[in-house]
Amino acid sequence: MKDNVILTGFMGTGKTSLGKVLASKLGRPFVDIDRKIEVEQKLSIPKIFEQFGEEHFRELERAAVRELSERRGLVIATGGGTVKDAENLRLLKNSGVVICLTCSPEEILSRTQRRGERPVLDGGGSERLETIKRLLAERKEFYDRADYHVDTTNWSPLQIIDDICKHLRQFRS
Repeated sequence: MKDNVILTGFMGTGKTSLGKVLASKLGRPFVDIDRKIEVEQKLSIPKIFEQFGEEHFRELERAAVRELSERRGLVIATGGGTVKDAENLRLLKNSGVVICLTCSPEEILSRTQRRGERPVLDGGGSERLETIKRLLAERKEFYDRADYHVDTTNWSPLQIIDDICKHLRQFRS
Protein backbone atom coordinates (compact mmCIF):
# COMPACT_ATOMS: atom_id res chain seq x y z
CA MET A 1 0.00 0.00 0.00
CA LYS A 2 1.89 3.07 -1.21
CA ASP A 3 -0.86 5.68 -1.12
CA ASN A 4 -1.44 7.92 1.86
CA VAL A 5 -4.23 7.37 4.34
CA ILE A 6 -5.73 10.72 5.27
CA LEU A 7 -7.94 11.17 8.33
CA THR A 8 -10.21 14.17 8.23
CA GLY A 9 -13.25 15.29 10.19
CA PHE A 10 -14.26 17.80 12.81
CA MET A 11 -12.09 18.58 15.82
CA GLY A 12 -12.43 16.07 18.61
CA THR A 13 -13.34 13.13 16.38
CA GLY A 14 -10.02 11.37 17.02
CA LYS A 15 -7.89 12.17 13.98
CA THR A 16 -4.62 12.52 15.90
CA SER A 17 -5.03 9.79 18.50
CA LEU A 18 -6.42 7.27 16.02
CA GLY A 19 -3.95 8.36 13.34
CA LYS A 20 -1.01 7.44 15.58
CA VAL A 21 -2.47 3.99 16.29
CA LEU A 22 -3.34 3.41 12.63
CA ALA A 23 0.14 4.44 11.50
CA SER A 24 1.70 2.04 13.98
CA LYS A 25 -0.56 -0.79 12.86
CA LEU A 26 0.24 -0.10 9.17
CA GLY A 27 3.95 0.45 9.81
CA ARG A 28 3.86 3.96 8.35
CA PRO A 29 5.00 7.39 9.46
CA PHE A 30 2.31 9.57 11.03
CA VAL A 31 2.03 13.30 10.28
CA ASP A 32 -0.45 15.59 12.00
CA ILE A 33 -0.77 18.72 9.85
CA ASP A 34 -1.52 20.98 12.82
CA ARG A 35 1.52 19.70 14.77
CA LYS A 36 3.70 20.07 11.65
CA ILE A 37 2.66 23.72 11.39
CA GLU A 38 3.26 24.31 15.10
CA VAL A 39 6.77 22.84 14.94
CA GLU A 40 7.70 24.77 11.80
CA GLN A 41 6.27 28.06 13.08
CA LYS A 42 7.43 27.52 16.68
CA LEU A 43 3.96 28.65 17.77
CA SER A 44 0.80 26.85 18.86
CA ILE A 45 -2.24 26.97 16.57
CA PRO A 46 -4.10 29.25 19.02
CA LYS A 47 -1.12 31.65 19.04
CA ILE A 48 -0.97 31.65 15.23
CA PHE A 49 -4.69 32.52 15.13
CA GLU A 50 -4.22 35.19 17.79
CA GLN A 51 -1.13 36.83 16.29
CA PHE A 52 -1.71 36.41 12.56
CA GLY A 53 -5.35 35.46 12.03
CA GLU A 54 -7.14 32.49 10.54
CA GLU A 55 -6.28 33.30 6.90
CA HIS A 56 -2.56 33.18 7.66
CA PHE A 57 -3.03 29.82 9.36
CA ARG A 58 -4.99 28.53 6.35
CA GLU A 59 -2.12 29.51 4.03
CA LEU A 60 0.33 27.59 6.23
CA GLU A 61 -2.10 24.68 6.11
CA ARG A 62 -2.30 24.83 2.29
CA ALA A 63 1.51 24.73 2.07
CA ALA A 64 1.64 21.70 4.38
CA VAL A 65 -1.02 19.88 2.33
CA ARG A 66 0.88 20.59 -0.91
CA GLU A 67 4.09 19.20 0.59
CA LEU A 68 2.54 16.10 2.17
CA SER A 69 0.46 15.29 -0.92
CA GLU A 70 3.68 14.81 -2.86
CA ARG A 71 4.82 12.09 -0.46
CA ARG A 72 3.54 8.52 -0.25
CA GLY A 73 3.07 5.90 2.45
CA LEU A 74 1.95 8.29 5.20
CA VAL A 75 -0.94 8.40 7.62
CA ILE A 76 -1.96 12.06 7.72
CA ALA A 77 -4.30 13.76 10.20
CA THR A 78 -5.75 16.99 8.84
CA GLY A 79 -7.05 19.90 10.83
CA GLY A 80 -10.83 20.06 11.14
CA GLY A 81 -11.15 22.77 8.50
CA THR A 82 -8.45 21.61 6.09
CA VAL A 83 -10.90 20.13 3.58
CA LYS A 84 -12.94 23.35 3.36
CA ASP A 85 -10.33 24.42 0.82
CA ALA A 86 -11.18 22.76 -2.52
CA GLU A 87 -7.53 22.54 -3.60
CA ASN A 88 -6.55 20.90 -0.29
CA LEU A 89 -9.29 18.32 -0.74
CA ARG A 90 -8.29 17.66 -4.36
CA LEU A 91 -4.62 17.19 -3.45
CA LEU A 92 -5.42 14.93 -0.52
CA LYS A 93 -7.81 12.75 -2.53
CA ASN A 94 -5.23 12.45 -5.31
CA SER A 95 -2.58 11.32 -2.83
CA GLY A 96 -4.55 8.57 -1.10
CA VAL A 97 -7.68 7.44 0.67
CA VAL A 98 -9.56 10.11 2.61
CA ILE A 99 -11.37 8.78 5.66
CA CYS A 100 -13.71 11.10 7.53
CA LEU A 101 -14.12 10.53 11.25
CA THR A 102 -17.49 11.66 12.54
CA CYS A 103 -18.93 12.06 16.00
CA SER A 104 -22.07 13.41 17.63
CA PRO A 105 -22.02 17.14 18.43
CA GLU A 106 -22.54 16.36 22.12
CA GLU A 107 -19.53 14.04 22.21
CA ILE A 108 -17.44 16.63 20.33
CA LEU A 109 -18.43 19.18 22.99
CA SER A 110 -17.34 16.77 25.71
CA ARG A 111 -14.00 16.05 23.99
CA THR A 112 -13.19 19.73 23.31
CA GLN A 113 -14.02 21.29 26.68
CA ARG A 114 -10.60 22.80 27.36
CA ARG A 115 -10.63 26.38 26.14
CA GLY A 116 -7.59 27.93 24.51
CA GLU A 117 -6.89 24.87 22.40
CA ARG A 118 -9.70 25.19 19.84
CA PRO A 119 -9.59 28.69 18.33
CA VAL A 120 -12.70 28.32 16.17
CA LEU A 121 -14.71 27.26 19.24
CA ASP A 122 -13.22 29.55 21.85
CA GLY A 123 -15.28 32.57 22.71
CA GLY A 124 -18.45 30.59 22.03
CA GLY A 125 -19.54 30.77 25.67
CA SER A 126 -22.67 28.82 26.49
CA GLU A 127 -23.41 28.56 22.76
CA ARG A 128 -20.43 26.25 22.18
CA LEU A 129 -22.67 23.29 21.27
CA GLU A 130 -24.55 25.48 18.80
CA THR A 131 -21.22 26.61 17.32
CA ILE A 132 -20.22 22.96 16.87
CA LYS A 133 -23.53 22.15 15.17
CA ARG A 134 -23.25 25.19 12.90
CA LEU A 135 -19.67 24.38 11.87
CA LEU A 136 -20.55 20.73 11.27
CA ALA A 137 -23.39 21.85 8.98
CA GLU A 138 -21.09 24.28 7.13
CA ARG A 139 -18.45 21.59 6.60
CA LYS A 140 -20.81 18.71 5.83
CA GLU A 141 -20.50 19.05 2.04
CA PHE A 142 -16.70 18.82 2.32
CA TYR A 143 -16.68 15.93 4.78
CA ASP A 144 -19.19 14.09 2.57
CA ARG A 145 -16.58 13.95 -0.21
CA ALA A 146 -14.38 11.57 1.79
CA ASP A 147 -13.93 8.04 0.47
CA TYR A 148 -15.15 6.47 3.70
CA HIS A 149 -16.80 7.59 6.96
CA VAL A 150 -16.42 6.16 10.46
CA ASP A 151 -18.51 7.32 13.43
CA THR A 152 -16.21 7.46 16.48
CA THR A 153 -18.94 8.36 18.99
CA ASN A 154 -19.49 4.93 20.54
CA TRP A 155 -16.73 2.68 19.20
CA SER A 156 -13.50 1.89 20.99
CA PRO A 157 -10.27 2.96 19.27
CA LEU A 158 -9.51 -0.67 18.37
CA GLN A 159 -12.93 -1.14 16.76
CA ILE A 160 -12.41 2.03 14.74
CA ILE A 161 -8.92 1.00 13.60
CA ASP A 162 -10.17 -2.49 12.65
CA ASP A 163 -13.01 -0.94 10.63
CA ILE A 164 -10.62 1.42 8.82
CA CYS A 165 -8.21 -1.43 8.05
CA LYS A 166 -11.06 -3.56 6.63
CA HIS A 167 -12.05 -0.65 4.41
CA LEU A 168 -8.47 -0.10 3.26
CA ARG A 169 -8.20 -3.77 2.25
CA GLN A 170 -11.46 -3.48 0.26
CA PHE A 171 -10.37 -0.18 -1.27
CA ARG A 172 -7.16 -1.78 -2.53
CA SER A 173 -8.96 -4.83 -3.97
